[in-house]
Amino acid sequence: MFKEKKEKKKNRFILKDDQPLGLGFLYVIVDSETGVNYLVAGGSSPEHVTPLLDKDGKPIIDDISQM
Repeated sequence: MFKEKKEKKKNRFILKDDQPLGLGFLYVIVDSETGVNYLVAGGSSPEHVTPLLDKDGKPIIDDISQM
């Protein structure tokens, strides 16, 4: 008769930054489980996702305990 309330699911990805780019966009998203930062680029074509890398070629990782 009564539906159980579901726990609100925590979003896996968090929008860290966004920037318009002509007819497209750039987003920086963070995986809330790993802390890895990703760059998402898109617009009139399909979206592209790639990890953000530091100057040494290693993924940029945020401290997830702060999220």
